[in-house]
Amino acid sequence: MDITFRNKRLATLCNTSQKAERELGPQGAKKLRARLSDLDAARRLGDVVYGRPHPLTEDRRGQFAFDLDGGRRLVLESTDPDAVLPEGGVDWPNVTAIVIVEIGGYHV
Repeated sequence: MDITFRNKRLATLCNTSQKAERELGPQGAKKLRARLSDLDAARRLGDVVYGRPHPLTEDRRGQFAFDLDGGRRLVLESTDPDAVLPEGGVDWPNVTAIVIVEIGGYHV
């Protein structure tokens, strides 16, 4: 899976254990590392089964999330042009390139 980050702050949070532990706590950092490892090892998004993977709806349509802990989630968007459906949606199981856009809480 090709993984990029919306900005430098997210890249640092995802790639620096100490930063993740400071911001997310030990359990949150552990879950983040696990989800990122799962994504890195996957060929496509449908290969990742842990973390309650789910597409978002309503005003977050076009985004996909994985649960972390404490009401936090890892939110991403597809950057895979081959995963766009004819009606304009995203073929999430077959996405092979993503951008991490947010690590945040629900209802924020």
